[in-house]
Amino acid sequence: MDLVIRDVRVLDGTGGASYRADVALDGGRIAAVVREGAGRRPTARRTLDAGGLALSPGFIDMHAHSDLALLRDPAHEAKTAQGVTLEVLGQDGLSYAPVDDRTLAQVRQAIAGWNGGGPGDTSLDFDWRTVGGYLDRLDHGFDGQGIAVNAAYLVPQGTVRMYAVGWDDRDPTPAELDHMKRLVASGLEQGAVGMSSGLTYTPGMYAKDAELTELCRVVAAYDGYYCPHHRSYGAGALAAYQEMVDLARTAGCALHLAHATMNFGLNQGRATDLLALLDDAIAAGADISLDTYPYTPGSTTLVAMLPSWANEGGPEATLARLRDDRTAERIRHHIEELGSDGCHGVPIDWDTIEISGVADPALAPCVGKTVAQAAAARGETPWATARGLLLDDRLGPTILQHVGHEENVRAIMQHPVHTGGSDGILQGDKPHPRAYGTFPHYLGHYARELGVLSLEECVAHLTGRPAARLRLPDRGLVREGHRADLVLFDPDTVAAGSTFEAPRALPVGIPHVLIDGRFVIEDGRRTDVLAGRAVRRTR
Repeated sequence: MDLVIRDVRVLDGTGGASYRADVALDGGRIAAVVREGAGRRPTARRTLDAGGLALSPGFIDMHAHSDLALLRDPAHEAKTAQGVTLEVLGQDGLSYAPVDDRTLAQVRQAIAGWNGGGPGDTSLDFDWRTVGGYLDRLDHGFDGQGIAVNAAYLVPQGTVRMYAVGWDDRDPTPAELDHMKRLVASGLEQGAVGMSSGLTYTPGMYAKDAELTELCRVVAAYDGYYCPHHRSYGAGALAAYQEMVDLARTAGCALHLAHATMNFGLNQGRATDLLALLDDAIAAGADISLDTYPYTPGSTTLVAMLPSWANEGGPEATLARLRDDRTAERIRHHIEELGSDGCHGVPIDWDTIEISGVADPALAPCVGKTVAQAAAARGETPWATARGLLLDDRLGPTILQHVGHEENVRAIMQHPVHTGGSDGILQGDKPHPRAYGTFPHYLGHYARELGVLSLEECVAHLTGRPAARLRLPDRGLVREGHRADLVLFDPDTVAAGSTFEAPRALPVGIPHVLIDGRFVIEDGRRTDVLAGRAVRRTR
């Protein structure tokens, strides 16, 4: 045996009662789980006395934006320090494979605010074009040693549409639809676990239900799942959820709802309506799960607030429209008075839009201010400030959007099909604290302090349930034969260190994290171990 963790409180990922045991690891797997008083205690070359700590499976981040961070930052403490041992990438319909040269250049610019890697960024060699090539690049990681944590990938439907159709708001031709289906199938064959959409982001939002259904039928044929950021979290939220449920059922596809919540004033207290909708569908046989982050504000890019027609044609076309005074006024009218589809059908309140990051350091004085505050400091209207930031930073600004409701957050996280996802954007001077704090915040604030979930149930939401959605038969549980991706934490002190004022502060109370039986975090410090690899779809 390589290691025995002695006399530890085991939270095994099932949601069942915790128990004390000795847990032995060997060859990267859990070799023995011997409950207290159940038999001869295992021995190994090394023994770790748990000393009051709890042991759980490694946490699975079901909604991560670490697509480039994993290839840029070998430490990746934003996630390793939280106890995350697996991230699901390719979210919101936009990522870096499959692409050709044209599509890669466009998507790099479109989501530079999420991941960096925009035009002129030479910190990475984008030497892949296929899903398989990207997964191979993750496997290779740093000098062939791997990456900080394991990573699974969703085929991004918006990127697929960009590749096959372009940025036009129109139906695909039969040949283009066939091309998209082949791209999705190839990505799944090469190891993707499903397909994502960002249906408030262009160009993916231009897809109608018939098109999405055809793509979801391909996903279903490969036993993957569909993960949509659906068309509205605001004025049309319930209808948007119903649309996704109906679409997935028509296609016979498993459905996982991304960062599922009910936002803006008109949805305050309406989480029960969403949960009733999901319960009815599940009772009728639908295969549904969801993820959330345990905070009220959202985070995205400022350009995402624009109406979809303003983004048609791609980033350069968007910039051209913003430069034209007449078109810019039309954009303002849609955003401020009508409620753009990019802002979920709700007229924008600039007091709720906080600038969290910019690419151009000259614009840094705006970071940490709402658009309304920045405009007041500049002596101009909020729209003039927003427009100027988009133009000067070439669509780069990221934002926090303060539109959520605590009662909705708590209600949704208690649902049996709920899982945890950070939706963590790691770019910007003042990112959302969920990127560094989601998992300890669940454990410390919502389980220990508020009792919204028991500790055992909370761990199940972060481990066993997401592993089941990902169809990973040997992850997500403390069980003999399973991979030794594990977290040791102190139930009495675990907490997020990150706050809105200090968003990159690391958590406390998580002294040890293991991936493949190797210490990634040991005694609270990041080791040099790179045990992460690409996790490919299994039938």
